[in-house]
Amino acid sequence: MTFDLSKVDIKFLPGVGPKRAELLKAEAGLSSFQDLLYYFPYKYVDRSRLYCIKEIDGSMPYIQIRGRILSFETVGEGRRRRLVAHFTDGTGVIDLVWFQAIKYVIKRYSPNEEYVVFGKPSEYGGRVNIAHPEIDKANEVNTSGLGLQPNYNTTEKMKRSAITSAAIQHMVANVLARTDGALPETLTPGIVAAHDLLPLDAAIRNIHFPSSPEMLRKAQFRLKFEELFYVQLQLLRYTKERSRKFRGFVFSRIGRHFNDFYSQCLPFELTGAQKRVLKEIRRDVGSGRQMNRLLQGDVGSGKTLVALMSMLMALDNSYQACIMAPTEILAGQHFDTISSMVAPIGINVALLTGSVKGKRREAVLRGLEDGTVDILVGTHAVLEDTVTFHSLGMVVIDEQHRFGVAQRARMWRKNYNPPHVLVMTATPIPRTLAMTLYGDLDVSVIDELPPGRKPVRTIHLYDTKRDALYRSVRQQLEEGRQVYFVYPLISESEKIDLKNLEAGYEQVRNAFPDYQVCKVHGQMKPGEKDEQMRRFVSRECAIMVATTVIEVGVNVPNASVMVIENAERFGLSQLHQLRGRVGRGADQSFCILVTKFNLSEDTRRRIQIMVDTNDGFEIAEADLAIRGPGDLEGLRQSGMAFDLKIANLARDGQILQLARDAARSVVDGDPDCNAPANALLWREVERRRRDTLDWSSIS
Repeated sequence: MTFDLSKVDIKFLPGVGPKRAELLKAEAGLSSFQDLLYYFPYKYVDRSRLYCIKEIDGSMPYIQIRGRILSFETVGEGRRRRLVAHFTDGTGVIDLVWFQAIKYVIKRYSPNEEYVVFGKPSEYGGRVNIAHPEIDKANEVNTSGLGLQPNYNTTEKMKRSAITSAAIQHMVANVLARTDGALPETLTPGIVAAHDLLPLDAAIRNIHFPSSPEMLRKAQFRLKFEELFYVQLQLLRYTKERSRKFRGFVFSRIGRHFNDFYSQCLPFELTGAQKRVLKEIRRDVGSGRQMNRLLQGDVGSGKTLVALMSMLMALDNSYQACIMAPTEILAGQHFDTISSMVAPIGINVALLTGSVKGKRREAVLRGLEDGTVDILVGTHAVLEDTVTFHSLGMVVIDEQHRFGVAQRARMWRKNYNPPHVLVMTATPIPRTLAMTLYGDLDVSVIDELPPGRKPVRTIHLYDTKRDALYRSVRQQLEEGRQVYFVYPLISESEKIDLKNLEAGYEQVRNAFPDYQVCKVHGQMKPGEKDEQMRRFVSRECAIMVATTVIEVGVNVPNASVMVIENAERFGLSQLHQLRGRVGRGADQSFCILVTKFNLSEDTRRRIQIMVDTNDGFEIAEADLAIRGPGDLEGLRQSGMAFDLKIANLARDGQILQLARDAARSVVDGDPDCNAPANALLWREVERRRRDTLDWSSIS
């Protein structure tokens, strides 16, 4: 058939109807025939192989065995009652277990008749069993014809309406049966040939019903490549359009401000990485195109210094500069740092936050408008329409994931041409994720720490060793240092048995009665939270008990210990961010990860990675590999402009690079997006863009 599958409502598929169609849309986002074809299996089970019982152990995935039931046995009483069938194939005995429909099972299956059993083995009480297996009479099953069987994700609501994995499999088969001709191709013949890709029709059919493991592999490669190719094509086309549309201010010279700062005010010799990044920024701002650069650097790597020197480039070319921070605390710290660093060379730095009111605010706004304010440090308050600049040429956005796309776009309108933009993050982003989340930005990395910084020593401690923990903390307090205690929760949770901040606060106060303890969490009023932060920064408090609100932005060089309670509840990247709150001075600092004793294998691996390395990029790569991209994608607060259905950024880096190279070749060869040979590609881009972000906004 030649009908457009994306426009055929799923309710018209036999066996679906309006009610099930509503459920499929609500639970799985399936509205059309095309949605169903792109609802890929999450795994495949080889139903062609028969195992021997003697081969089976409780750690294996789904298996299939052939044999007979020796006897039935009912175990337990009441709600704990279960039916056990002892099953043999001559090489051993395994238990088949049912907790429900016991009468039905006894009536349906007979001892000594031969069956094929399929299910997931597990181990209980030293015996291997399969709970609620699929059972078929052996003479009714041709195992050699079953092959790889697809398994689809379903929810409890779907299952209650009999929309099981097998039901979805049947629906997909129905759709494919109704498409007489080949599914229309979505990639050009040149791209298909260059990368030895399966045609789309063969890929879709083999992703659902693989004719062999080799064809499944080829289908997966084709569909992953296509998915990543169109993500990259959108990003690169948008980037090309932006660079042509916005010419950018030309910073043609390095002058007095930059040179005087370098010779008179630089607190220490720049690292090689800082020099490299400054050269990249210098090249951008002198190129005649608007800079949009992401600056990645671990906590303490010197990003703020690079940002300041970039802003001095703007001043040398008669433009103003602005640095935005997500919180008043962080903005205040930036203001204090930058003001003190540039004071000897007479640069006027102003602070604008929600707390700056009255005559102080009027003076700042006046200075911005008449050009007497050179550098503005601010929070979201800078975005207000009343804030106008004389000539804004450079915007730096710190901890940029705290600012949404629309907010950042407002900074573009602060001048007749958009200013250069440098966005900074202390959250290391794996290369594959950066290429996808930030593929429309140029990326710079500071991968060295300034000289004299000692790596934070990380220790894993079980919560049964609390006396030893408190002794270590007291030793640091007696030496005049400050300490963080971080908790994952604010108050008691009936579902999760964790130490919580309120109980922890009292426990810490009792353990250290001779020291002031302050408390910060996300549900406090901003003014109250800022006051507690101020007390810790000014050393009025020796101990800060907090939730993860202190993850970003608090700079207390005197704090030398970070205790993270229930560290098993945090992801690697978050643990690394928290650890970055200490180690900011010259003294040896410590991060103590407190966990319960019983941990899963993945959790032990996460904790060990933290103990073994301080390299944020190594940690981010490990986090991506362990947890997948889901938890990391929130780095782009606006959300991803696409939904990856089959590609996996943790595993498909090579395919991503191939797809990006192919997309770049298309964009470079067809900058106006009108070459007849690429018409198919641009139509497909528009189709996919219908439900995505507005890419005309700042990244």
